[in-house]
Amino acid sequence: MQAILKELTRNMNFTHDLKQDIQLFLISNHCPKTAEHCMEVGTEARRVATLFNADPDEAEIGGWLHDISAVIPNNERIAAAKELQIDILAEEEAFPMIIHQKISKVMAKEIFKITNAEILDAVGCHTTLRRNSSKLDQVLFVADKIAWDQSGIPPYIQELHRNLEVSLTYGAFSYINYLWERKESLKVIHPWLRDAYEELNDLLKPQRT
Repeated sequence: MQAILKELTRNMNFTHDLKQDIQLFLISNHCPKTAEHCMEVGTEARRVATLFNADPDEAEIGGWLHDISAVIPNNERIAAAKELQIDILAEEEAFPMIIHQKISKVMAKEIFKITNAEILDAVGCHTTLRRNSSKLDQVLFVADKIAWDQSGIPPYIQELHRNLEVSLTYGAFSYINYLWERKESLKVIHPWLRDAYEELNDLLKPQRT
């Protein structure tokens, strides 16, 4: 295990209860609000997975894990990504917050010993989605946007819920489209987000005309 991960787990006594260990990890690294958010996203991901015949256990685990990289401060994430040998895009270097999804994926594998590739991939794209996204990718993406970690009511939530009644993919696209309509105000446009927008916009165009 890389030195940065050893340091983060130095005071951890793992119980081998994944949910409890994730909470302990986040709380012991001074991220109690993130621990709460991750549990909420896990619950929401299980609910959404059940609606769309995805694996609810995998979805819930992905929710618990998706933001575990919050323990690494934003101004240290690029250095952490380099130490973890993560490919860094120019957009991520310019806006380090967005690389947290890739760091969480590595941490899920290295610290919590997750070997399920679908869970890891969903964690690794939960903020931006990606081209050729799986059902689990979309479940976690949507769950994170419903159980968001900001105060107040998400401005996109009514439309997202309305579009989820059509399909999971339509629900996922509604949030991407929300961002796309405001792309001029975004600090960066992540290439994966662009790819997802272009793919799903073409795929769903017949439903919107």
